[in-house]
Amino acid sequence: MITSVLVANRGEIACRVFRTCREAGIRTVAVHSDADENALHARVADAAVRLPGAVPAETYLRGDLIVKAAVAAGADAVHPGYGFLSENAGFARAVLDAGLVWIGPPPEAIEAMASKTRAKELMGLQPLRHVTEADLPVLVKAAAGGGGRGMRVVRSLADLDAELAAARAEAASAFGDGEVFVEPYLGGDAGGRHVEVQIIADTHGTVWALGTRDCSLQRRHQKVIEEAPAPGLSEELAQELHEMAVRAARAVDYVGAGTVEFLVADGRAHFLEMNTRLQVEHPVTEAVFGIDLVALQIRIAEGHTLPAEPPRAHGHAIEARLYAEDPAREWAPQTGTLHRLAVPDGVRLDTGYTDGDAIGVHYDPMLAKVVAHAPTRAEAVRRLAGALERAVIHGPVTNRDLLVRSLRHEEFTSARTDTGFYDRHLAELTEPDPDPYAPLAAALADAHGRSRFGGWRNLPSQPQVKRYAMAGEEHEVRYRHTREGLAADGVRVVHADAQLVVLEVDGVQRKFEVARYGDQVYVNATALTALPRFPDPAAQRAPGSLLAPMPGTVVRVADGLAVGAAVRAGEPLLWLEAMKMEHKISAPVTGTLAALHASPGQQVELGTLLAIVHSNAE
Repeated sequence: MITSVLVANRGEIACRVFRTCREAGIRTVAVHSDADENALHARVADAAVRLPGAVPAETYLRGDLIVKAAVAAGADAVHPGYGFLSENAGFARAVLDAGLVWIGPPPEAIEAMASKTRAKELMGLQPLRHVTEADLPVLVKAAAGGGGRGMRVVRSLADLDAELAAARAEAASAFGDGEVFVEPYLGGDAGGRHVEVQIIADTHGTVWALGTRDCSLQRRHQKVIEEAPAPGLSEELAQELHEMAVRAARAVDYVGAGTVEFLVADGRAHFLEMNTRLQVEHPVTEAVFGIDLVALQIRIAEGHTLPAEPPRAHGHAIEARLYAEDPAREWAPQTGTLHRLAVPDGVRLDTGYTDGDAIGVHYDPMLAKVVAHAPTRAEAVRRLAGALERAVIHGPVTNRDLLVRSLRHEEFTSARTDTGFYDRHLAELTEPDPDPYAPLAAALADAHGRSRFGGWRNLPSQPQVKRYAMAGEEHEVRYRHTREGLAADGVRVVHADAQLVVLEVDGVQRKFEVARYGDQVYVNATALTALPRFPDPAAQRAPGSLLAPMPGTVVRVADGLAVGAAVRAGEPLLWLEAMKMEHKISAPVTGTLAALHASPGQQVELGTLLAIVHSNAE
């Protein structure tokens, strides 16, 4: 019987596995990089072992160090989580060779299915060996992992070599394996849906197919919103998907939890891959079937038998991934301090962060998963959208507004989405819609907070002015101190203190909860930055300046790029790596490169000046 489990992972999934282990009375062991020394998963485990370094290649991809950590900490089993080494057969063998229990599929099954190229061959399919114009568009994919890393859509043969190189580099960084392959792209252009089947199998020949999930809402080929069951499938197609998933599992004598993924287009299912691990979106299946998949993984690893039939499904569940990223700026990852994260009762929150934690540059930007379960799909949509809307999220920019708008979009509520949803609707879903009264509420709360130190010092009739940045624009608000308290034109100030402002607008009282962290102010779900009364002239940048949109590492500069070179608007000049993804930095205008301050391997902070391009129009 397993008594102590080391999770070879970090963040949300490590915390998720630890929760089940604690409920079962199993001791927990964490591993952490130097960057994660104070991370939540390292704090909540019974024991933690340091992996020296910060980047994944030095830490969470070092299977030898992780096995040593398990032995040193007295663990008798290893759970891989997802990502990193979860689909690495060599790591699974190293765990077993050390005399430890591997909470996952046999190494042979991982080898057969974890490489997407070998998996397709096993299912009677072949990747594209020679791409022609007639094959376009095509998809470049990493052979050794998922999560959107090492994946590129190519629509022009001229771009193929560059995208292959970028995919190889990203795959090697994320999975320690740069193998990629090419297949036809059946995504948004063809109206396809990403549908998958959760399977779990024991060592005694029983295989469960636990319904379907729809994961069509994706950005950068990484899932954003998932649900179970997949809506709108015919009974015949759902049954076909179940049978194909079970057939794939039996073909490799699979054991444990896994997912078989399909692209459904024109009423037909096209096999994509089998993920030989637990998926990020497993909570929706748990909610619908009333099970704990991690607990089942542990029981199977201990040799227990599954019942002959799985439990019956009930209701509908939807999961939204909350990312520290800005969808309006090409999904740019965000870093900083997460001051506060809380969701209303009635939904499930899986997270690897807590209040005050730092969000760094080395790992995936996912903050949390929020899951709603209800008797019907419509009720689950309403519950999740409402919970996200009321959630308290104080810290870096997130995709919360995008999630709420996506859930309430007519295509989603009517279950007509496909993998091209964000290609079609991103602009409208990210259109700024800040609360026009948020700056006034922030100013009134600030005025009350400062009034505690010496009372009002201004004449009752003298207007006060405050400036805030909100949704990329500057807002100036005015208010007055009167003998009755604070006042402003166009509204009645019912109540104002440092944390709560109540305004009556057109006869309706509205409440504004206010929190401030330095110059950052949060009014309900609106983020603002308090600005100085007079702008700082030193803060101005030269026209054509290219600033780092996030902290990260310069991984490469365009071939032959040098000061004086002619560049075209939109031409890639250099690439940053942050949070396991590569981000392209392009010329803002057509002109001449006047300065280049970046070089490969250079660490840059948010706002670092990378280059200057002088426009030909100047």
